Amino acid sequence: MFGSAEEIPKIQEPQAELKRRNARKLFDEMPERDAVSVTSLMSHLGKKKRHKEAIFIFLAMLDSDIKPTEYTFGTILHSSVAIGDINLGNQIHAYTQKTCFNSNVFVGSAMMDLYVKLGTIEEALMTFNGIHSPNVVSYTTLISGFVKERMFEKAREVFDSMPDNEKNIVSWNTMIVGYGRAGRNEDVVNLFVEMLRRGTVPSEYTYPCVAIAAANIGALGVGRSVHACAVKFSGNRPGLYLSNSLVSFYAKCGCMDDSLLAFRKNPDRNVVSWNALICGYAQNGRGTDAIAAYEEMNRTGSVVVEPNSVTLLGLLWACTHVGKVDDGYKYFNEARSKRPEILEPEHYACMIDLLSRSGKFLEAEKFLDDLPFDPGVGFWKALLGGCRVHSNTALGEIAATRIVELDPDDVSSYVMLSNAHSAAGKWESVVKIRKKMKEKGLRRIPGSSWVEIGTKVHVFVTGDVRHEEKDEIYRVLRLFLEHVRVTNSLVRDDLVI
Repeated sequence: MFGSAEEIPKIQEPQAELKRRNARKLFDEMPERDAVSVTSLMSHLGKKKRHKEAIFIFLAMLDSDIKPTEYTFGTILHSSVAIGDINLGNQIHAYTQKTCFNSNVFVGSAMMDLYVKLGTIEEALMTFNGIHSPNVVSYTTLISGFVKERMFEKAREVFDSMPDNEKNIVSWNTMIVGYGRAGRNEDVVNLFVEMLRRGTVPSEYTYPCVAIAAANIGALGVGRSVHACAVKFSGNRPGLYLSNSLVSFYAKCGCMDDSLLAFRKNPDRNVVSWNALICGYAQNGRGTDAIAAYEEMNRTGSVVVEPNSVTLLGLLWACTHVGKVDDGYKYFNEARSKRPEILEPEHYACMIDLLSRSGKFLEAEKFLDDLPFDPGVGFWKALLGGCRVHSNTALGEIAATRIVELDPDDVSSYVMLSNAHSAAGKWESVVKIRKKMKEKGLRRIPGSSWVEIGTKVHVFVTGDVRHEEKDEIYRVLRLFLEHVRVTNSLVRDDLVI
């Protein structure tokens, strides 16, 4: 708790004393000093990112016995967050308790923001519980704190407990964006549908997040609905961020014609727009079209669009899909000579992948030996992937051994090597690998799939028993399996005859 500048931790930086003197000069030259005028000065300094001077003004205010208001505390707490000073924030919190401001919704919400960003969720929750009549800002700040800590069930509990008249688009976006960053794509989609049903109009920040989530789970119908919703509420010219998201969305769903249409309708294309199209073509196995898009990017319009690391990655993927080794070398060497700053380990790994998948194992090994750094797990996995395609079990064994040395608990390397042996018909080796996996307690990550029915996405994993209609689903599955068994039996009988 403090009441004067002497009791505040000193700000340690070379120009701190100069800033303190400047702040004091500003304070002393004020024609009228009261809570409103001083708070206004602090706010002005904060907007200019002169947060330390705002803090010194606050200390001068206390020394002059000027009583802070709720807006004063909100302003100084914002500056405390901006400079990352949790200790100052804690002392301000203690001072608000002394002056009975801690239950004020404006001060309490600002205090919660400080604890969410610099402190702990427990401190934020304690502050929330002390606020009389929390508002939408209080609720949303607490939700963002739980989302930040990946405590999604708690976040949803707080969200559901909000009065309906308090929920706004910011609250919905906080949940949707939080789910999206955590990869909980079906939750994003389902929450978006719920938001529309409750009559909340999405904002420009809502659509891209939902489009990306729909793309990640292949929910084409939902993505089209998002697109239509954006046109309905925002007009026929969506913003650049949404346009780029739509290009990626349609590409990930395999609809390259729609992806190209979304791209062509965007007049303000940037490198992200071109990357979405190039990578979309590459991911859909249309390497030649990806290369053509790159060449078009280099000659389109008066505004030069400089390729970046993602552009090169998309090009190398494209060359891998169509086996264009020479083109891959050309683009890689071009970047190495003209734009070395964009080269990252992923590009070297892509070259290993390109060479090994094309069956050029000697070149791949030489490229691996000439790397300017020690290859990580990803490089050996790229080599192992090519070995699996071409059933090169000898080199695959070497790659798998290196992967296990670097990451003994990596399940995928065992699976890839097992697949390579099975493709080569070496069943004894397959049995040995699976036995070793069992001894190490390694298990494959369960496969997952999803189906889109109406506006709801249903997600399943291997052996799933969580779905509310699981009994009916398994009954139909047994009917299918029995039909396949009977059909195969009839086919075999025909062959014997």
